[in-house]
Amino acid sequence: MTEALHYHTITELAPLIESKALSPVEVTETLLKRIEAVDGHLKAYATVMAEQAMAQARAAERDIVAGAYRGPLHGVPVAVKDLCFTTGVRTMGGSAVYADFVPDFDATVVQRFHDAGAVMLGKLNLTEGAMAGYNPAFPVPENPWKARYWPGASSSGSGTATAAGLAYGTLGSDTGGSIRHPAAVCGTVGLKPTWGRVSRYGVLDLAESLDHVGPLTRSSADAGIVLQAIAGLDPNDPTSLPDPVPEMLAGVGKGVRGLRIGWDETHATQDMAPDYARAVAEGVRVMERLGADIVPVSMPARLLEYLAAWSVLCTSEACHAHREHYPSRAEAYGPWFRGWLERGASVTGAEYAQANALRAACVGELRLMMQGLDLFACPSTSQAAYPYPLEQAYGPIPPDRDPWQSRFTVPTDFAGLPTIALPCGLSEDGLPLSLQFVGHALSEPLLVQAGDAYERATEWHNLHPPEWWAQTS
Repeated sequence: MTEALHYHTITELAPLIESKALSPVEVTETLLKRIEAVDGHLKAYATVMAEQAMAQARAAERDIVAGAYRGPLHGVPVAVKDLCFTTGVRTMGGSAVYADFVPDFDATVVQRFHDAGAVMLGKLNLTEGAMAGYNPAFPVPENPWKARYWPGASSSGSGTATAAGLAYGTLGSDTGGSIRHPAAVCGTVGLKPTWGRVSRYGVLDLAESLDHVGPLTRSSADAGIVLQAIAGLDPNDPTSLPDPVPEMLAGVGKGVRGLRIGWDETHATQDMAPDYARAVAEGVRVMERLGADIVPVSMPARLLEYLAAWSVLCTSEACHAHREHYPSRAEAYGPWFRGWLERGASVTGAEYAQANALRAACVGELRLMMQGLDLFACPSTSQAAYPYPLEQAYGPIPPDRDPWQSRFTVPTDFAGLPTIALPCGLSEDGLPLSLQFVGHALSEPLLVQAGDAYERATEWHNLHPPEWWAQTS
């Protein structure tokens, strides 16, 4: 293959490992060398687990040589957002209050990676507490497409590592868009599962009723492979769903002919940069040319009112999640997240109840809109990557923070619906643009199928960052 090894997809890499044409040890060494060479510029990793990764790679090689191949993640190097507990390895959540926290057990998603035979390269940087700003004690990941541009929040390290060839797949979490935003602005695929499809046991909370865990990868099929491994009922997480995990790749190669895809053109283009709006609309036309039926629909008229409820829910639930350290260690938090917790502490029970009622109304309207549809199409985020100076990254919360910017992500977190974000173009400045498909609950195989069909008809997912960091070495 002509593609550099670090940019292979899991789908390409796995057969080479299974056939013994490539050794997990060779692949892991390649990735660790790349991390050492470029992550000083990109700052994707909070902790590199080189010794453990090489031990896992050697074990995978022994198993595969012995004929005990476990599946497409066996021997494949991956990484997780530094919210996921890892035995004996610090889990900091981007926050100084957890700087010395070393769990004595693995998060369920980490254990399931181990069960699949994956090689754990390390833990990835993120915004503090998985919100939107960074703690000054931690580095800010760079967008691999352009230095000092927004890398997405909160799974910024996950987006950067996946796009820059520092892991073959990563895990992020999504409470208001934090899988899809970094996927969108870093040019990767991001799959937010149905709420409860993936266990949150051993994953630091932001807002329990909204948090999702899911993969960022370089293709839709890869996202399906990762989700296949981490999904399913977990006795340790009572909110995990008991529904059997289907074959996530069952629809790969089957196309989208006859699928009904909802499209609200006003919603998708209003307040959007023209180049972004055109790219998303062209993505929908691609699906139409592939045989999908595009059905005009309308998003809820009260959407802005619904969006305002998100911060009430998220701040108050975050305050509850951090009750062990806030307010007793308030000074250890960065200005951004400390301000978020302060807002949460001031929320009254009546205000929370009102916000929860607005959430329920939004979910009801989405349910009505999705009737008769297979999927709904919209942008993945409201804008491409933008200049992101450190003073902005480290806070405080901007006084003009606008809930409207989350209009393409928050509603599906409210509803717990699965979505997939797909690269769909480049802006006039050469930065990634992203198309999102929303499915019904537990329809992840269909999202993988639709994403795969779109990728077979386009080349956007094959683009890689211009590696600006090579010129700064």
